[in-house]
Amino acid sequence: MSDPVTTVAAELASAGLTVRTDEPMAPLTTYAVGGAAACAVYVSSIDEIAVVARVAARHDDLPVCVVGRGSNLLVSDGGFDGLAVVVSVPAAHAEISLEDDVIVAEGWVPMPVLARRSVALSRGGLEWCVGIPGTVGGAVRMNAGGHGAEMTDALESADVVSLRSGRKVTVPADVLGLHFRGSALGAHHVVVSVRLRTVVRDAAEGQGILDSVVAWRRANQPGGRNAGSVFVNPAPGDGSAGALIDAAGLRGLVVGGARVSEKHANFIQVTDGGTASDVLSVMTEVQRRIEQSTGIRLRSEAVLVGFDTVTTNRFADPRHADSGRIEAASRLAATMGDP
Repeated sequence: MSDPVTTVAAELASAGLTVRTDEPMAPLTTYAVGGAAACAVYVSSIDEIAVVARVAARHDDLPVCVVGRGSNLLVSDGGFDGLAVVVSVPAAHAEISLEDDVIVAEGWVPMPVLARRSVALSRGGLEWCVGIPGTVGGAVRMNAGGHGAEMTDALESADVVSLRSGRKVTVPADVLGLHFRGSALGAHHVVVSVRLRTVVRDAAEGQGILDSVVAWRRANQPGGRNAGSVFVNPAPGDGSAGALIDAAGLRGLVVGGARVSEKHANFIQVTDGGTASDVLSVMTEVQRRIEQSTGIRLRSEAVLVGFDTVTTNRFADPRHADSGRIEAASRLAATMGDP
């Protein structure tokens, strides 16, 4: 009997999709580290995602991972023993339209493109998105935010495909369980389209806001190989994660080819020769020393892929186990028809 990876790869290939086994994932992430996916399928339309969903739903024991721009992923050096669904659509081909006061955007639209096109349409409220390196779909899943705004402020609804049930459902924002840097969406959900409320704003004024966001980011955040903020801010009143790391004197902490950024203490940068293990070691040491000095255990904002349960639990936000979040996940699962 064939193993699940071989079976799924064959079924996807027979459907005419681009499928690769033992596919390196490092080039798919902004850290540019990590091992290979047992199987990767490349999709560039809602129809192709629907095909993947129908196949994956018949093999719900196979782990899945959705990859957009890979700007919030840390993949284990040992790789991912499952199916990576790689959404690969050129930014120029991603669709954005305006319906009254609502921007409708495909899930694979890069956030900076969303910001710039909304400004060109004389719409305001999404200018902050220019500073987020990921896609719209990833931003919904993580409830991305910055500059005093976040996705939940504008999101009206999202079209979501489940790789477990095979269904595509229009989900109201209040069913997505959006919270600080997270949501009820799981690894098996693909956000394929969103509706975002906007306001009328002169394009010149919007461009000025865009420019100020870009200037602030360049002045305060590092470039190079990183995945943005690593740790979720702790409970209100405990300070930001970056401030805690900075106060502990951990800027510049180095393990192998990874280091805490000198420019922003909540960023980890990777140099040539760096590995996922190096990044994880820096995260572990930062977490240990902050907990030792303050009693606060920092948790990961980045999504860990392919790591063992002990590691993922070490960095998972315990608030995911709150009754409210469990209820939100159950409600979304029922909406999506997930098993």
